[in-house]
Amino acid sequence: MTAAALSSPLPRSRREIWCVGGGKGGIGKSLLTAALGWQVARMGRRVVLVDVDLGGANLHTCLGVPPPTLTLGDFIQRRVERIEDVAVETHQAGLRLISGASDLGAANINYAQKTRILNRIRALDVDIVLIDLGAGTSFNILDFFLLADQAILTVVPEPTSIENGYRFIKSALFRRLRRAAKGAAVQDIVEQAFDQKNPLGIKNPLDLLGAVEKEDAGEADVLRREIGSFQPRFVVNQVRSPVDASVGHQLVLACARHLGVRATYAGYVDYDDAVWRCVRQRRLFSEVAPRCPAAQKVAQLARGLLDGDSLSLTW
Repeated sequence: MTAAALSSPLPRSRREIWCVGGGKGGIGKSLLTAALGWQVARMGRRVVLVDVDLGGANLHTCLGVPPPTLTLGDFIQRRVERIEDVAVETHQAGLRLISGASDLGAANINYAQKTRILNRIRALDVDIVLIDLGAGTSFNILDFFLLADQAILTVVPEPTSIENGYRFIKSALFRRLRRAAKGAAVQDIVEQAFDQKNPLGIKNPLDLLGAVEKEDAGEADVLRREIGSFQPRFVVNQVRSPVDASVGHQLVLACARHLGVRATYAGYVDYDDAVWRCVRQRRLFSEVAPRCPAAQKVAQLARGLLDGDSLSLTW
């Protein structure tokens, strides 16, 4: 597919933005993003992968393609004007990559630069835009996550990853509420809620709604609707047992109980030696070993995401 094809008329359903985030590094998030994009493209969708891990981009390595000459950094620094011009071909037809920046000048983008990237990503005329985020909970990362039609949070079945995953969802929710708040007083309340030691004693969204209700009942209703419409999806990676797989259900229940968020469990991917063997070869496991357990689970996950399916609590 040529760069011009990115802006050609789209006969299928409207473009969707999928975003894959993770509370910590080293959990296979970029590999999962690459494999999902590869599978969705094989299903006949036109896909663009966007690596917004600015300063530490490695999605091209996961895909087994050389470091691109032009990257998102060139778009950020306005060395190229169109984001489509930094998209490169991959080994899979229908799948293109916008590689992240690796220079410090692009790693710390300002508000105007972030807005420009967000707007151009929204305008990409393809079936699926699949965004790979960096680790952590900076506002830039959270804003990209909140852009998504499918906001996917990756965890591995380890205590630190589970804690960071829950904390990521909580931070994303509070960031969403801050953006929805209109009045200065309510904005101040939400901003204080980011601090766990805030003087208002706000520990969770219920506390926040109570504090806002005292200030402005109308704004409290707005924030309540924002909480109701925030529906992230969990994927558990490197699963070795049914106990590991159950982590996704536990996170869904924790989000409902403590945050009032209707998260869903999109699926899990098995731990698979074929994955690290392919990583060492700089090849994508879904392409090299399509019948391995991890590749099969990613294919199932891709179909579920396209169809809007989730794992049942009674699986």
